[in-house]
Amino acid sequence: MSRTRTLAVAALAASALVLTACSGGSLSGEEPSSAPSGGSSGDLTPVTVGLLPIAPAAAVQLGIDEGIFEKHGLDVTVQSGQGGAALLPAVSSQSIEFAVGNPLSVLVAVSQGLGMEIIAGYSAITTPEPSGIVVMEDSGIDTWADLEGKTVALNAVNTQGDLGTMAMVEADGGDPSKVSFTEIPFPDQLAQLEQGHIDASWTPEPFLTASLETPGVKWLGDPLTAIDDLYTMVTFTSTAYADANPEVTDAFAAAIAESTALAMDDDELYRQAIVDYTGMDAEVVANIRLEALSGDLDPSIIEELSATALKYGFLDTEPDMDAVIRK
Repeated sequence: MSRTRTLAVAALAASALVLTACSGGSLSGEEPSSAPSGGSSGDLTPVTVGLLPIAPAAAVQLGIDEGIFEKHGLDVTVQSGQGGAALLPAVSSQSIEFAVGNPLSVLVAVSQGLGMEIIAGYSAITTPEPSGIVVMEDSGIDTWADLEGKTVALNAVNTQGDLGTMAMVEADGGDPSKVSFTEIPFPDQLAQLEQGHIDASWTPEPFLTASLETPGVKWLGDPLTAIDDLYTMVTFTSTAYADANPEVTDAFAAAIAESTALAMDDDELYRQAIVDYTGMDAEVVANIRLEALSGDLDPSIIEELSATALKYGFLDTEPDMDAVIRK
């Protein structure tokens, strides 16, 4: 299978909205701008959580701002990373204690011998889908099988985007090995699609809405629906940290559950948190599709993801689910 790697080296422009602005620091060691929720109180346990600078992650900041983590005895600092490749080693080395990221990256890490545990859910696919593949109306791509011999752009390869695409192509009677994937930052994909440099673009909000509002662009579908109720992100930590700090780990999982529940119960509050966290325009945030948030975790979904990843070569060996999911 061809997986062309077009490295995303350019910084995202301010107008790129969701991937450019973030209230936290960086995993490269920059000072985070999100102040710990509890100040210097000795009654709180200081922990750092790694987040992606995307809309759903705002629920964590909402929980911090609303005092939920503090109520659970935690003094939380946010650090930002552009992808799981940054979050996983930081958690593994315990330079940060927790992170929220896609479950496939955690499965890959565990299969390669890193001790990682999923301690809670976070976000999952919902309807209308908050991400998806778009193509040009005159491309001749009307079904998943039509992606054979075509190039699909993603922000990163070997993730749930290309895994789901392969599964959807095969389910539609196509040959997934004949689909090529290339890495292009989300903000740049639409222009590349219109210019004919790529055949399809897998993109999340707010870029999805912007693409669908562009003349000549149409919706194909969301590859993440290849697995029902697939988690787009989960909450995880290192096995070493969880074993050494079980009470803190349980408290963090409980705070995640309460924060995501608040976001789902108060849509206006949640969308304002997205504006504050990402710097996105409020009018844009008012209209974007949002994922379903919950701290609940269904192990069967992770098991299906693991089996699918093994089938398509994203995993060399299937990890032990008892080691992956914290009981």
